[in-house]
Amino acid sequence: MGRKRKNIVCRKVCFSPETIRRLSLYLRGLKELKSKKVEVVSSGEIAKLLGVNPAQFRKDLSYFGEFGKRGVGYYIEGLIEKIEDILGINKQWKIALAGVGRLGEALLNFEGFSKFNLKIVSAFDCDKRKVGKFVNNVKIEDIKTVKAAIKKRNIKIGVISTIPSVAQSVAQDMVEGGVKGILNFAPVTLKLPADVFVVNVDMACELEALVFFIKEHSFADKNK
Repeated sequence: MGRKRKNIVCRKVCFSPETIRRLSLYLRGLKELKSKKVEVVSSGEIAKLLGVNPAQFRKDLSYFGEFGKRGVGYYIEGLIEKIEDILGINKQWKIALAGVGRLGEALLNFEGFSKFNLKIVSAFDCDKRKVGKFVNNVKIEDIKTVKAAIKKRNIKIGVISTIPSVAQSVAQDMVEGGVKGILNFAPVTLKLPADVFVVNVDMACELEALVFFIKEHSFADKNK
């Protein structure tokens, strides 16, 4: 789960981080429709595809301007371009990855990043046996060089998949190198400056929550 954030003020309006997350989902759905040669879609159709309320879809878009035509719908290609511009992924963002274990290696081999103009360009690890090797054309570098490398390559996004005991120090080095956002897979709470956005991905907690809801649902079924 991500660090709790207050509502975001932008373009003289106030909206929640959940709005941005939904925009990302809308973009994914729109690209799926585009791949099927669909050119125009209604708010009802896109909402049905993604399992959201049509009114919520229209409200989320309204924060950023007027989209679509009454009685016609939304032109998919144009809306994709607009959402990519809003999210800032109409240009490529470079990512630095710290920790090339099984998860880190899987992230390096994940092809889905390229669809959203995201690219892991640097990878770091403390294991001397890994340093110097390549994974999906990315050279693994010594973790001690992370700050200098990030600064030199002007990288703004970091991903941490290290062991918990080094995650904080690695995060600090990333921030000192110029990183402004971190996706943290290490099961620790990072203490960083307020202007650094951190999203924590704790799979164990998510699975525990899933088990809880399954258990409660099973209990409710037994007591009907």
